Amino acid sequence: MSTDTATPGPARARPAVRALRTAGGLSLRLDVRATLVVLLLLAVALTASVALIGTGDFPIPPGDVLRTLTGGGTPAEEFVVRDLRLPRVLVALLAGTALGLAGAVFQSVSRNPLGSPDVIGLAQGSTAGALLVIVLFHGGTAAVAAGSVAGGLLTGAAIYALAWKRGVHGHRFVLVGIAAAAVLTAVIGYLLTKANLTDAARATVWMVGSLNGRDWSQVWPLLAVCAVLVPLVLGHGRPLRMLEMGDDAAHALGVPVERTRIVTMGAAVLLTAAATAAAGPIAFVALSAPQLARRLTRSPGPCLTAAACTGATLLVTADWACQQVFGAGRLPVGAVTGMLGGCYLLWLLYTERRAGRI
Repeated sequence: MSTDTATPGPARARPAVRALRTAGGLSLRLDVRATLVVLLLLAVALTASVALIGTGDFPIPPGDVLRTLTGGGTPAEEFVVRDLRLPRVLVALLAGTALGLAGAVFQSVSRNPLGSPDVIGLAQGSTAGALLVIVLFHGGTAAVAAGSVAGGLLTGAAIYALAWKRGVHGHRFVLVGIAAAAVLTAVIGYLLTKANLTDAARATVWMVGSLNGRDWSQVWPLLAVCAVLVPLVLGHGRPLRMLEMGDDAAHALGVPVERTRIVTMGAAVLLTAAATAAAGPIAFVALSAPQLARRLTRSPGPCLTAAACTGATLLVTADWACQQVFGAGRLPVGAVTGMLGGCYLLWLLYTERRAGRI
């Protein structure tokens, strides 16, 4: 697959950009369409979150959900909303944000629409690390999360080292990642064959990716990671945009190429590992969210803020739709995103083939 550009399809019209001047004489550039898209995505995500909190065996109307969140609910509603359902929604929002942002970074660095944690082996590395803890050490929830983070970090470091040759280029990075994903998939299969029945069932449920039973112990670590790494990645939006033009052009524009690449990719690996540790390997959110954000905003560059908002909206909406169609707890959200993401991947490959890039 060609890696000349991360934006498939024909050249897009330049987005409407409005210059704003502050009282101190500072000038700000505002992409009107991208701003409206981000605000719309936030509105959809918040609406879906309120609807998801009210969904379950004890249904709660949206008005009562909002009243309970502001401290005006009954003791029963307080328990259901704050202790049982709010952590699930927060994990969905945070994990979707982390995966969408990580996918945007990898697609920007590799200059390839297939450069996402699902494809290049990072999700498989986190899964293998978690399964090692489950199968070999029978670890608890905290140990499984730590194993997932360690597996993701080791996999990311190994892929970067193997892809290095006077720099990391997009096609080599993706190919090494695909090879790593194949090897790690075999390791996962081997671990499942060696597990006893109880551990194999537990591992299989975790591997699908689910938000069922999430509590505050999953929220706080993921929130801490996102609070540190999301602003760090967003602050590198301009250097990442310059990197999409090639290393030489970015270096000529004053971008520290390798430092930017290492910092942003390291942050993306940590975001992916933390999201996987909290919710399991949620499939295809990191692949589809950045591409959908590009198409919605019609903006050049990685569209980091829109990608993060798209990921959060996709995951929380998918979880709400899953509960509405199949009932609470009957189908993990990872199965839904996997089915939808697989269809999206086929469509993406079809459009890339028609455009002559594969």
